[in-house]
Parts: sequence; C-alpha cells; structure tokens
Amino acid sequence: MTNNLHKILLEKFGYSSFRPGQLEIIKSIIHQEDVLAILPTGMGKSLCYQLPGYLLPHSVVIISPLLALMQDQVEQLKKMGEKRVVAFNSFLTPSEKQTLLNKLETYKFIFLSPEMITQEKVKEKLKSIPISLIVADEAHCISQWGYDFRPDYLRLGEWLDSINRPPILALTATATKQVMDDINTHLNMRQPTQHIQSLDRPNIRYAAIEVDSREEKFEKIAKQIVDFTGPGIIYTQSRKKADQYAQKLITKGLRIASYHAGMEQVDRMFVQQQFLNNEIDWVCATNAFGMGVHKNDVRQVIHDHFPSSVANYSQEIGRAGRDGSDSLATLFYTKDDEDLSIFVATNDFPDEAHVNVFAESTANGLQPNQIVSQNLLSETHVRILSYWLSIKSKKETIKILTQLKLEKIQQIYQIKDILMNSTCIREQIVHFFGQTIHSNPRNCCSKCGLSINEIIESPKENLSYLKLQSWEKRLSSLFSIID
Repeated sequence: MTNNLHKILLEKFGYSSFRPGQLEIIKSIIHQEDVLAILPTGMGKSLCYQLPGYLLPHSVVIISPLLALMQDQVEQLKKMGEKRVVAFNSFLTPSEKQTLLNKLETYKFIFLSPEMITQEKVKEKLKSIPISLIVADEAHCISQWGYDFRPDYLRLGEWLDSINRPPILALTATATKQVMDDINTHLNMRQPTQHIQSLDRPNIRYAAIEVDSREEKFEKIAKQIVDFTGPGIIYTQSRKKADQYAQKLITKGLRIASYHAGMEQVDRMFVQQQFLNNEIDWVCATNAFGMGVHKNDVRQVIHDHFPSSVANYSQEIGRAGRDGSDSLATLFYTKDDEDLSIFVATNDFPDEAHVNVFAESTANGLQPNQIVSQNLLSETHVRILSYWLSIKSKKETIKILTQLKLEKIQQIYQIKDILMNSTCIREQIVHFFGQTIHSNPRNCCSKCGLSINEIIESPKENLSYLKLQSWEKRLSSLFSIID
C-alpha cells in the first residue's frame, strides 16, 4: 500500500516524499478509522484527505468554515487537473445550488460551509449519495473554547447523527486537550486515532518588543520592514489601522496593500493574488487574511497588538516560513495594549442585553436576517444567539456567554504573559498545547538571544524589489536597465 501511496503522491501532487505525519494519517483513513489530526500550519493538511480521495470509491465531503479557504482549496485541486470538485456555499444563487444538488454525486470532492449542512435539501441529498469520507477542516471551530468558535459548526453533530456515516477526519493546526475533547464529542467520533505532530516550527524565530507609544510602535515596524526583506504580513486589530499603516508605508516606497473584511470581495481577492504573484511584498491586514494563502516564502509576520489567544497567535505566525527557511515573528506592544485587545475580543460578543433583544425580536416574529437588517443586533450576535437559544433557556444562555467572555479575556492574559515574562517564548507556546521541545534553535527568541541579521537579509537591490513608483518611472527604470 505504501508504494501505491507514494506513486499517487508523485503522479497527482508532484511530491516525492510525505511531510511528517501525512502518511500515517492517510493510512488510518484508508483503514476506515475516525481520525483527529493536528498538523502545524503549513504542513500540508489538505493532502491528508485529497490523496486518499483517489483511492476511496465514493465522494469526499469537506466541511470548511471559511469561504476564502474553501475557494482556495477548490482552485488548487482544479489547477492539478481535478475537475470533479465543487464548492457549495452562500456565494451560489438558488438556481446554481439546485443545479449542483441534482448532480452532486458526480463530484469526488464536495466542499460545504457549515451553514449549508443545516438546509434540508442539502441534508436530504447527502443522505441519498454514497460518501467515503467526511472531513471537518479547521475543526477547532467546533469547540466553544476554540479561538474561532463557529456555532453553526456544532450542528454538524446533528447531521452526523442522522446518517449511516462513513469515517470522519477532523483537521486542525492547533488544539488544547479541552478543544480536542470538544471535537471528539461534538462530531460523535468513534474511538478516533489521534495523530499529533509537534507544533514547534524551529525555522520561525520569535521577538517581543516593548515600546512606549503607538507612534514609536509604527516607527519601529516601518524601520524593520525597510531594513529587512519580506515578503511579510503585518497583523493589526482594526480595518482603519490596516488602511492607515498601508498608506503611510506606501509613502516610504514599500510595495504594500491593506486587507480586511470591510473591503469588497473582488478587492480582497486582488490583493491576495498580488501578494501570491510577488507584485506586492507586504500585506497589512486584520486576522481576516491568511487562511488558504499558500505562499511559501513569507519571511516575516509582524503583530502590533496582543492577539486574542495563544492558538490564534500560533496560527498567524505559522504563515511564515512554509518553505522551511528562516523566518521572523515580531510583536510590538505597549503596556496598555492589553486593554485594547480585551475590548476588541469582547466588543462584538453578546451579553445579557443582546440576549433580551434577540428573544424579544423573535417573539415579535422577526427572522434572524431581519434582526440584522434592522440593525437591532450584529450578524455575529445573531449567529451566536441563534445557536445557543435554540438549545438552551435564556438564563442558561446568559450564563454560558458570561463564561465564554471571561475565557476570552483569560486567553489574552495568557498570550500577554508568554510574550512579556522572561521565559523562552517557543517553550511556553509548545507547552501551552501539552507538548515539549528537546532543543532550541540558535537565535530562538528575544528572551534567549536574537540576532535578526542572521535570520533574514536586508533588502536586495534588484528588480524583484522595485519600490512603488508611477508607471512612467517604472517603465523608464526597466528600459534603462535593458539599454
């Protein structure tokens, strides 16, 4: 079997060897086992269901909570020549959905958003077609303790209960023991085989740098970007700040663009493609950017704030160094950044007042989408409350939400402590997920000693690093080189 798997790996995907953990996961799937797999960001999670898909007799259904990630995975398969792949999500019109439903069994890889699973027509169709494997991608979203909790994902368990189901593969990059237990429970997994790879990425070095003010923070970020090469990603907390950073850095001659959920979908896709094609070197973004962005040569990830959790931080810095080369993760902070991070993390989280508004609105006959359109509650409020109030009383829901809010605040304290105390950053992050490391790389982190010059280079003076100029100047520059 192993020889056959290597043959498919080379013929279909162009790789001569598996990455750590992939082969073991694939063998478990072929043996019809339920599998919980934890692979660090950039270690090829999608191959773990794509390759066995070519050996399994029927369709593979992949539940993906992020539309951009889903679309990217579909495009990647199509580029490899796979035509039997489809994304079934809210981007489709009703007529397109019906057309796809009518021939759903003809597709080998069926990508679905969690919301689609709740639709009766979709559920009935899935019951009627043969399925060889169900994949829960980004499975940490199932857990209320996960850093990107998605209530709609919890409804997967209801759907799985209603079918004579095939094996399940739950995939994630980061999960604590608590989150792993939630995944097993909510997906009704049957004695799952666990494949857990080390979350440590030795080629990523960590730096946490305290500054006195927001102005100094920007100047430090700008200097690091000018002094050391990208490509890179700057993560900030607000859409406004992402735009402001990008505008200021463009004036310094940098090839950079902003990216956030407030932009039109086509503009976000354009920025993403520019970044992937090396037409820009930097993206200044909220955490809306990153999932599904398969760029191997990201050299730097910079944060200007305390992220909302250790897991979130690990996910974001994991977008650096996918090619295995040295990369740098830098976080600049002021002592009062904690307050802003707590505000951002909890501002759009429902409380008792929101519960009352939702309950009163639905009692008056309003549908969830009407509650949003009338600006009574945000879409996030409605999404969370729709789930909890469907299974719990008002009193129980308020208690749960209070507990979750406190947990969110605690998670910020945890990442702040890791970055500010005197202990090795790498060791603390790995220990947070119940793992250990046996040796630290040279230039491990700012606590252990760090020389950035030994990790990433200063900008190269060549065409690939042409600064942003008017098109006339760029053409003139090119022609002068040709002459």
